[in-house]
Amino acid sequence: MAPAEELYEEALDILKGRSWLVFRTVDYVKAIGKLQSIIDNYPYSDVAVMAELKIADAYFDDRRYDEALSYYRDFADLHPQHEKVPYTILRSAYCRERQMHAANRDQTATRDALLHLDRLLAKYPHSPEAREAEILWRDLRTHLAKNITEIAAFYMQRQEYESAAERYRSLLNEYPGLGLDAEALYNLGVCYVEMSRTEEADRIFQSIVQNYRDTKYAAAAAKRIEEEPTSN
Repeated sequence: MAPAEELYEEALDILKGRSWLVFRTVDYVKAIGKLQSIIDNYPYSDVAVMAELKIADAYFDDRRYDEALSYYRDFADLHPQHEKVPYTILRSAYCRERQMHAANRDQTATRDALLHLDRLLAKYPHSPEAREAEILWRDLRTHLAKNITEIAAFYMQRQEYESAAERYRSLLNEYPGLGLDAEALYNLGVCYVEMSRTEEADRIFQSIVQNYRDTKYAAAAAKRIEEEPTSN
């Protein structure tokens, strides 16, 4: 059996891949096999710890996100004090982010990714990974907000205004500040008009005119106020 360091270097060389014209191929299975042999034969070496992380990265690069997620989680559990733990948590979030669906479909993966990011930002707010985690966190929350918008629009089209209004209220309460507030408020006002809750609708339209003057929804809200001056 070759020394651990030699096996590790051989695995890294394999992961660099081979170029054929414009194509690059990587034998991930072979590289992972060499890395696993380090863990099996040199379990207490520092190189074994490096191999665990490199296996996770190899699975990630091979788009085998379930396997990568398992290795990233195991690394964080087995080596809770290691400096790479924030990295593994961020990568865990990316594993689930890569598995998430369009905004009009199930969002379990998106919520799972956010749980990883919440953990990272809570436990390691000053880590090098924190800034990237913050950006991804905002992007994923925007994705979830758009999911709620899709559902609300569906109910609006069906003229189920109470159900639509419930989603718009949820959007405003749970996902503020993502650039969707003016649209959600306006559509909530429209729902209230259709539900004959005209005083509440008027207050919403007034708020849009005052607080979102530079949006198209301010002009639309002003027109609604002129057409239905419920508070005058």
